[in-house]
Amino acid sequence: MPDYDAIKTALEGIAIEDNPRLVQMKSRDFYWYSPVLKSQLDAVTGDLIVSPKSEEEVIRVLKVAYAHGVPVTARGTGTGNYGQAMPLSGGIVLSMANMNRVKEIHVGRVICESGIVMAKLDEECQAQSGQELRFHPSTHKTATVGGFVAGGSGGVGSITWGGLRDFGNILRLRIVTMEAEPRVLELTGLDLHKVAHAYGTNGIITEVEMPLAPAYDWIDALVGFDDFLEAAKFADLLAHQNGILLKELAVIAAPTPHLYFSRHKKWLREGQSVVAVMVAPMSIDAFAAFCVLRKAEVMFRADQEADLKGVPDIYELCWNHTTLRAIKVEPTFTYLQVQYASPDHLAKVARTVELFGDEVIGHLEFIKFDGEIQCAGLPLVRYTTEERLEEIIRLHEDNGCPIFNPHRYTLEEGGMKRTDTVQLAFKHETDPKGLLNPGKMIAWENPDFDFNSGRPFLFPGLAELEASQ
Repeated sequence: MPDYDAIKTALEGIAIEDNPRLVQMKSRDFYWYSPVLKSQLDAVTGDLIVSPKSEEEVIRVLKVAYAHGVPVTARGTGTGNYGQAMPLSGGIVLSMANMNRVKEIHVGRVICESGIVMAKLDEECQAQSGQELRFHPSTHKTATVGGFVAGGSGGVGSITWGGLRDFGNILRLRIVTMEAEPRVLELTGLDLHKVAHAYGTNGIITEVEMPLAPAYDWIDALVGFDDFLEAAKFADLLAHQNGILLKELAVIAAPTPHLYFSRHKKWLREGQSVVAVMVAPMSIDAFAAFCVLRKAEVMFRADQEADLKGVPDIYELCWNHTTLRAIKVEPTFTYLQVQYASPDHLAKVARTVELFGDEVIGHLEFIKFDGEIQCAGLPLVRYTTEERLEEIIRLHEDNGCPIFNPHRYTLEEGGMKRTDTVQLAFKHETDPKGLLNPGKMIAWENPDFDFNSGRPFLFPGLAELEASQ
């Protein structure tokens, strides 16, 4: 057992929290979206919350933790959905929330500390330069930019700008290594892949340089349809309109909008599927003309409403906020993350509707992927058993719709089900003891794991925790 009294003494002057209740609260994210992860991760907790306010303090923390052999799991604000920042082996939860300064704003780019909340970053960029981040998750008001880089992939704005994996959507990262003498490394170009979407398993991100785009007073709109697939066809046509600038384009099947979008309910009819849109002001007339041409019914336009008090932004109905709103009313819901690749993405969507009916309720996010328009799916699933959930996943994949499994806490199982050799090699270089966020990279924990076996990976430390319950 590590000597936490000695650790606290060595870290004197850095903010530390050791109240078990508060530590457990800060050791959690939205893992409970998944009934599978809820059963696996409910007992997970760290031993200390340490909140550095500078890179120098991060270096001190990692040096002390390395000397004591204590795991360190970096955390933004815990808005992830599958245990990315949950400390499976206990130890130190490194809260980056106090590292929240904007350092420099330039034309087309911003340099900031990793713990700044994305809405705050946008607010400062807009005020000083009329610019904003290219895209963000639906948790814009609470998520940190470092957490997004470490655990995210795309979001609101991906219809125009693609995802974090695309060259140019992250410009530079500054990280600290987990070694006896921690090093500070700056990564650009191809090297960014080493730590982007690596869950903090191979370096602590302290500084981020991100691209900016012109900021607009985006106009929210909802377009209603009696048929989900007709809504999807409309959205696909809209996504291909080169002259209409969009920041969000989602299709949400009935009964979700009328049942769970309570603040927008007065504009919607029961049984309607909706297309949720964010349109740039100079494109709103073109958007309206397109709707007339397609005989589409615009149910709600924010620029035509006198009183929007209490009405959330459209993006807070989309991405995983759709799931959150449904689960708050019907806790038996869960969700999936599906890729409907182009060019036959609409046919794949239609096939899943045919396969699952009301058991899997459609939710599409239109995005740009490798330069082509396609759909990312975040459908609601009426959960019954883990076996049926696995069958639903298999049927999607058998029909050409890969699943990025949100019911797994590891990098590989939630992604492409294979080892990322670049990130693994970098972990050997930057984290030789394997102390950074242990249990999340299968390739490190069990290099011989068979991804085709159909069985989930269970981190040994977590297996021991389950056995002790």
